[in-house]
Amino acid sequence: MWKWEAEEKPKAVIVIVHSAYEHHRRYAWLIEKLRSSNYHIVMGDLPGHGELKKANGLHDESFDLYKDYIKQALQVAVTYDLPIFLMGHGMGATLLMRVLRKLEMEFAGVMLTSPWLQLKKTPSKWTNALAKLSVPQKINHDIHLNELTRNYEVFQQFADDPTYRTLVSNDWYKELQTLMKTVVQSTESIPNIPVLLMTAERDKITDIKATANWIKKQELSEYQFKEWKNCFHDLHQEPEREEVFAYYHSFINNVLRSIGYIV
Repeated sequence: MWKWEAEEKPKAVIVIVHSAYEHHRRYAWLIEKLRSSNYHIVMGDLPGHGELKKANGLHDESFDLYKDYIKQALQVAVTYDLPIFLMGHGMGATLLMRVLRKLEMEFAGVMLTSPWLQLKKTPSKWTNALAKLSVPQKINHDIHLNELTRNYEVFQQFADDPTYRTLVSNDWYKELQTLMKTVVQSTESIPNIPVLLMTAERDKITDIKATANWIKKQELSEYQFKEWKNCFHDLHQEPEREEVFAYYHSFINNVLRSIGYIV
């Protein structure tokens, strides 16, 4: 777990949970933008991701480890005694949707981008069939960086990233499917806290209609939903990321004002 602290007086602390297959270094631009806007950031690599994944390149870790990781990150965040915001992207957003009702602490707000609720980009039908078998199998989710962002600068930076791996075990893929199904079919709303939910119009990875349907079912007093025109899945990497960040910043400031903080 890493911490990036604001140089001036901090207004809040933000816990970031990244998506499947990636790692915290892909968030360097966003982290610096948040830090320079006077927010502390707590983030690490999900279990089995980042540098730890160089060993065998296969994701076979239990999703329970992901939930434990989120709890550990929050334990770090509460030590600052500041309002806490949760930020999740892709599968990380889905994990937050799942655990929000079980976290025994207060949050100022939640920011979710491109959650995985119904995948458009899936392994082949053959590997999907293999995933249902009880014998161990390797599945390639095969999500390419040029399907995540239109930003050529970002693509060049991470094109040869040895820690980006989309090879998973069939057990891992089953757990992913269970996670998405559980979130979509849940009849219980997440806690009534401010939510910012953003999707990308040209998302090649996940069905944004499923995301829009999910937010409509939540019993929330305050939420914002934004679909970014022409954008791909990784909104914080896109050429429009300055505008995306402005939405984050405005949401956080509005929430802090509503709870009595001077921003």
